[in-house]
Amino acid sequence: MGLVLAQPAFSFSGDEEKRKMIIPPFLKRGATLGICSPAGHISMAEIEAAVKMLQSWGFEVRIGTSVGKQWNTFGGTDEERLADLQQMVNDPSLAAILCARGGYGMVRIIDRIDFSLFRKSPKWILGFSDITVLHSHLNRVVRVASMHCKMCNSFPDDPLQADAEQKQAIYSIRENLMGSKNYSFPSPIPNRTGVAEGELVGGNLRTLETLAGTASDIKTEGKILFVEDTGEYLYSIDRMFWNLLRTGKLNKLAGLVIGGMKIRPDDPGEEFGITLADIVMEKVKDFHFPVAFGLPVGHQKNNVAVKCGVRYRLSVNADEANLEVL
Repeated sequence: MGLVLAQPAFSFSGDEEKRKMIIPPFLKRGATLGICSPAGHISMAEIEAAVKMLQSWGFEVRIGTSVGKQWNTFGGTDEERLADLQQMVNDPSLAAILCARGGYGMVRIIDRIDFSLFRKSPKWILGFSDITVLHSHLNRVVRVASMHCKMCNSFPDDPLQADAEQKQAIYSIRENLMGSKNYSFPSPIPNRTGVAEGELVGGNLRTLETLAGTASDIKTEGKILFVEDTGEYLYSIDRMFWNLLRTGKLNKLAGLVIGGMKIRPDDPGEEFGITLADIVMEKVKDFHFPVAFGLPVGHQKNNVAVKCGVRYRLSVNADEANLEVL
């Protein structure tokens, strides 16, 4: 009933990250994208706007069996979500897989996905939030690049009525599927200047914390780490940055990028008293890599697409930064 546990579908040796990263090919008009819901449930009506937009870009769309299903908070039972995602992972006719929404559920099935055919016929997997589990696993174990971006439940019902931020975020998906997209972004907090080059990794900070010590735990040495989160108290964000520090993820980092952080107000009488900038800079004070605030990724309207596992150059000035695909 969605609670069947099994041995992982992969054999993890710890040396997977030494393999060369595979970059899926860019898409062309006529390519087919699959939509599935490996985490939370979503209705057919809720993906309609995304389907129409993808079709307007010249793509064919194939809707998976998990869309429209519901088992508690999930898009079907663990077995149903696993079967749908596995079928799409194996299907060589699909050029990309767009996760319909986040929520929770990816960690319940990640160890049972067989990626052996996927490495032979790689494709872009898109999503964010809970899909950070999948991005991290693809990076650490499978060594195939993926895309951190909005999902179906964030596409505007009427693109003509969307504001500039919504348009930037949505169209950045198309730009990154069909090529590469670079970003310049102002910082609301003074940056620590510098230049870094490396593979981009990261995602939702809370999810990264829960993956520490698992097979899907990302390696950060020589890489650019980006993080975002939503609905967390400042003390919780502080704890998560201590986790990054104590697990060694900051030791040999090339660069750090802070995305959207929707902070929950402190409870009256329980004020933390330390700002986000203080939290971050305290943890990186013994290192010398550049730190940039304000990358438009995360649980927000302007959530642009970036590619996990692809090499970027991060150039940071005091009040703005550039993220450029190499």
